[in-house]
Amino acid sequence: MTAETSQMRADARENRARVLAVARELFAERGLDVPMAAIARKAGVGVATLYRRFPTKESLVVEAFTEQFAHCQAVVEEALADPDPWRGFCTVIEKVCLLQASDRGFMAAFVSTFPELHSEVRNRTWSAFAALVQRAKDSGHLRPDFSPHDLTLVLLANNGLAAAPVDVATAASRRLVAYLLESFRTGTDALPPPVPLSLELVLR
Repeated sequence: MTAETSQMRADARENRARVLAVARELFAERGLDVPMAAIARKAGVGVATLYRRFPTKESLVVEAFTEQFAHCQAVVEEALADPDPWRGFCTVIEKVCLLQASDRGFMAAFVSTFPELHSEVRNRTWSAFAALVQRAKDSGHLRPDFSPHDLTLVLLANNGLAAAPVDVATAASRRLVAYLLESFRTGTDALPPPVPLSLELVLR
């Protein structure tokens, strides 16, 4: 390999890393509707170069949020391994809502129906959350009428904070979640029956 070829490859790696960093930033601020041209412009690359690296918006989203997908899955799996089921359940609600409040793009990616978007990871994470809910119920701490689908209700409520500045949204999210977790404890009044809400509703 010549020095010139090596330098070209280094430049390509730098361009790719810069594109991903800009994409994460813009997706977090504005959601997934950011035009590819806006990402290319802020990253300092041509649109044609961007499309050579990432042929579709979906492929860019997948690469941009790979670490967040892994983190979200790890949060749920660690909570499932927690010897205290109620603490594990609370931790998941707190961390997922905080992530939603601070990063609009990731939650949109997580619930998106794009076929490339880690559907296997998403489904495995959902199954682990359902198991966590059952453990928390069996421990006697989580109210028996809580449904895994109630997570969508939580995210819909938390999503209303997205328009606020990140520091305000995250602080408000913590307070909202604290209120909600108190209502999820065993011993509070009965609720209307659960509604099988799809996570995709969070995007609407």
